[in-house]
Parts: sequence; C-alpha cells; structure tokens
Amino acid sequence: MVRFFLLPLLLTVLWTLFLFHYGLSFKQGLKGYYWIIGISTALIGFFSLMIWLTH
Repeated sequence: MVRFFLLPLLLTVLWTLFLFHYGLSFKQGLKGYYWIIGISTALIGFFSLMIWLTH
C-alpha cells in the first residue's frame, strides 16, 4: 500500500523533466502539478478504499 504514495512523486518527476525538455517555466507547468495532485489523490483514495473494503 505504501507504493501508492510513490505515484505522485514519480508523476511529478516526469512532469518536471517534460517541462525542462521543452524549455517551459515552472509557472507555465503549474496547472499540470495541480492535475497530478488531484488525480493521484483520487487514485490513492479509491484504491485505499477498495483494499479496506476487501480486506
């Protein structure tokens, strides 16, 4: 279950590398970080709930 919490870290690193590769600023990519946090939170919550319900 701890691996679920590595998902936002991995996505954040990949998004940062994408921004650097295309020469975009942090401010231009800020919306992407918000999406990463939102989607990761939803996925973690969903999978945690499913593990709790089926345990």
